[in-house]
Amino acid sequence: MIHEVDDVLRALIRAEVLEGRQIAVVFDAPTREWAAKVNAPMVNLYLYDIREDMRRRERGLHNEYDERGAIVARRRPPRFFKLSYLITAWTKRPEDEHRLLSSLLACLLRYEALPPERLAGSLAEVGAAVPMSIALPPPEDRSFADVWSALGGELKPSLDLVISVPVTASPVYEAGPPVGDEGLRAEFGDVPEPVPGEGAGVGATEAQPGRPGLPVYGSRPGRPAREPARAPGGERGRAVSLRITERRGRPVEETGAPTPPSGRDA
Repeated sequence: MIHEVDDVLRALIRAEVLEGRQIAVVFDAPTREWAAKVNAPMVNLYLYDIREDMRRRERGLHNEYDERGAIVARRRPPRFFKLSYLITAWTKRPEDEHRLLSSLLACLLRYEALPPERLAGSLAEVGAAVPMSIALPPPEDRSFADVWSALGGELKPSLDLVISVPVTASPVYEAGPPVGDEGLRAEFGDVPEPVPGEGAGVGATEAQPGRPGLPVYGSRPGRPAREPARAPGGERGRAVSLRITERRGRPVEETGAPTPPSGRDA
C-alpha cells in the first residue's frame, strides 16, 4: 500500500513537474551523511510519519453480496492512515531549489486527492478516493524543526504532504444461509360448522403421538383433523404431546385448607 503511493507520487512529479528534466525522485532520509553525498539535482520525498486518521474511522460491518444479491460475508470498513512526506529540493543553488519547490507546490495544489487514473493495485481495487493535503500547519504535538533535529541535519525549506490511504485488510466473517420459506405453511380461515351426524361433539379428541385419545386443548366441533408428521423415510415422526387440565378446589374437609374463591391451577 505504501509503495503504491510512492509509485503514484513519483509518476505524478515526473510527468507534471520535472517534464523530462534530469532530476531524480528519491525517498531517502535526508540525514547529514546523506546530504553530504548529494552531487546531482533531485527531489526527496521522505516518509517521516504514519498514523491513523481517527476522524474517518467507521463503526459496524460492511456486507458482501453474491451475484444474486444475497449477503455472503461481512467485513470491517476500511481504515484510513495518514502518510506524511517531507518534500525537499536539492540543487547547487538555493534559487533553483526555490523554483523547484514552487513547481511542486503548484502541481500538488491542483489535486485534492491522488488522480484516480494513476492509481493501481490495491488502491484501485478499493474504489475510494485517496485524499491529500499540502503545506498545512503541523499538528501541535510535532514540528518540522523536531523532524530535522531527529534526522541530525540542518533545517531546510520543505513541503509537508499528507495522504490519507484506505486500508482494507481485516477479518472476514462468513454469513449464514439466507432465510427461506421452505417448510413454512400458514393457513387462515374459519372452522367449518359441524354437520349433523358427522364430526365429534363437545370434548372432541384427536390421536396424539404416543398417547391416543387425549382431549386436545382448544378443540372445537368440526375442527379439521391434523395429519401426523412423517419422517423423511416415511415413518411417523416423533412429536411432543401436551395436555392441559383444570383442577378445581376441593372441600375443606378433604384438603384441610379453604377452597380459593376462583383459583385455577394447570
